[in-house]
Amino acid sequence: MALRFSRIVIIGGGCYGSWYAQQLTRAIQRKALWADDIVVVDRDPACRVAARLQDGAYAGVPLRLALRHWDAYLAEWLAAGPEALAGHAMVPSPLMPHLCLDWLVARAKHRWPSRAVTVLPMPAVPPTPWERAAPDGRHYVSFATWTCPVNCIEPAKCPATRDTRDWSLPVTIRRLAHGEPRLGEAAIFHCTHRTYGVGMIDADAIAHADRLVAERGNAGACRVLVGTVSHCHGALGLLAVD
Repeated sequence: MALRFSRIVIIGGGCYGSWYAQQLTRAIQRKALWADDIVVVDRDPACRVAARLQDGAYAGVPLRLALRHWDAYLAEWLAAGPEALAGHAMVPSPLMPHLCLDWLVARAKHRWPSRAVTVLPMPAVPPTPWERAAPDGRHYVSFATWTCPVNCIEPAKCPATRDTRDWSLPVTIRRLAHGEPRLGEAAIFHCTHRTYGVGMIDADAIAHADRLVAERGNAGACRVLVGTVSHCHGALGLLAVD
C-alpha cells in the first residue's frame, strides 16, 4: 500500500534536496507514495531543483519550488498547529542548522517578549562516540565515527559495522533527560526512513512541541531539551524560558 501525505516539505534545493526530490518522484511513479503537494524550499532561484524543474524532471509529480528562506517558510507552515499539520512531513538536509529548535525559540520569543528565551549549553550529553558543542549552544552527536551515505536507511544491521545496530538516539536522549533534571522535558523529532531512502519528520510533532513549550512556559521558568535526530545522528539544544 502506498504511503500518503498531504504535504512533504524538502529543506533545500541543492545537492541533497534534489536527490530527495528525485527519490520521491521515483516513489510516486512506482506507486509507493502519494502526496498532494511536495514543496522544495530554497532561496536560490538557480538551485539544482529549479534547473531540474525546467528540464521536466518531475513531470506528473506535484512538486514545486518555494523561493523562501527556510526560517520564513517554517514560521508560516508550522504555525498552523498540529491538527492542521496531520499528514504533513519535513525532509531535513544533513547539513542544515537546527531549524526545529530555531522555530521553537522564535515562537517563544514572540509569545513572551519580556522574558529571556535562550539556548543553554548542554549540562549533560548522550554517551555517543562522537559529539561536539557549537558556539551557539547547539550540540551535535553521533553514534557513527565514520562517514555515512545520504541514502542510508539505518537498518537493523549497520552497513558500516556489518553488525547489529544496537543503538538509537531517541531512546538514548529520552533516557538521559529522564535521569538529568537540568535538561527538563524532551521534545524529540525523529527523522525516520519512509520510502526510497528518504527520511522524514512528522510536522505535527514539531507543532506539538510548541504547545509543550507554551504550557511549561506559562507555568513558569522551564527547560525543554529539543532534539532533531535519526537513530544514528542528531542535533540537540536546551531551550530555556526564564
